[in-house]
Amino acid sequence: MPLLIQQVPPTQAPIDLLLLADPSEEKIRSYLHQSGCFVASLGAMVIGACLVRPLGPTSHEIMSIAVHPEHQKSGTGTLLLKWVIDFYRRSGAQQLEVGTGSFGYQLAFYQRQGFRVTGIERNFFIDNYNKPIIEDGIRLYDMLRLVLQLTKTECGPE
Repeated sequence: MPLLIQQVPPTQAPIDLLLLADPSEEKIRSYLHQSGCFVASLGAMVIGACLVRPLGPTSHEIMSIAVHPEHQKSGTGTLLLKWVIDFYRRSGAQQLEVGTGSFGYQLAFYQRQGFRVTGIERNFFIDNYNKPIIEDGIRLYDMLRLVLQLTKTECGPE
């Protein structure tokens, strides 16, 4: 069965799945209705989701991307991210931004697609979440900000 990736209305966002990427339902709901919502499905089962909110006319931020645990490490997340990148590139966006933990597989996930670290938000996960967020047995404190330029730049690949 082929993977289908498509944009859906925010009202159809799979909140339970998105909670894998952002453990605060309150935070997800705060940016959900201003975001583009994309899902990856196998038949009738949604196995991946991504929310992207506009920052301005040519810049957007990936707020959350998640893949169902049974389908992680299958390439679904990479296909979904590439689809979203292509969607925004075709729409005329100039850059995509994302914030992620300062270590772990998520950082490498974005860097493999060309995102580059542009800053750090110290104590982000302490200041913005009521409960500690633990990744690979280590508590997250700081958020790294990454940017992917969607238009050709002097430093980017040809």
